Amino acid sequence: MNFTFDSVKNHRDDLLNLLASNCYKYGDFTLSSGKKSHHYVNCKPVSLSGFGLLLLSQMMLEHVEESSSAVAGITLGGDPLVSSVSMAAAMSGRSLDALIVRKEAKGYGTAAWLEGPLPPEGSLVTILEDVVTTGGSALKAAKQLANAGYEVKRIIAIVDRQEGGDMEIKKSGLDLKSLFLLEEVSQRFQKIVK
Repeated sequence: MNFTFDSVKNHRDDLLNLLASNCYKYGDFTLSSGKKSHHYVNCKPVSLSGFGLLLLSQMMLEHVEESSSAVAGITLGGDPLVSSVSMAAAMSGRSLDALIVRKEAKGYGTAAWLEGPLPPEGSLVTILEDVVTTGGSALKAAKQLANAGYEVKRIIAIVDRQEGGDMEIKKSGLDLKSLFLLEEVSQRFQKIVK
């Protein structure tokens, strides 16, 4: 199949199939938050595949505010997302840089938290996230961006696990846009395995 960025807009169902068949597992898991869950979602098999990233980048770009100067995400899950969304923007004639937020400050040189072409102070930056559970990593990224002098209003996630992260994000005064809810991915998984 040949797809262009213009032709992927109607492929939400394809992306849901990819996530359900490649990223979702049902069983007994301990999450990074320490919580136990029957549902596990690791978006990297899709966000690191060519076709999956093509679909993700276009769908995420549609939710990035028009006035954003950059998209940012916490390494490692955010790395392919910010890079591909920035490229999708460039291919559509829009200027949108990519920033990677480190999990801790660089231990040498400038001791930077952020990597990438830094926009002017006060610029609007949109955060991209693979999975939101508690909202902790996205809020950490928002804090680092605010500390660097940037404005953050929106977080865009591939999957909201529906475990309260959306409420924590809202309490912080930010907007969460999720491409999918965990229940959608879980239900599609059930259809695929039958």
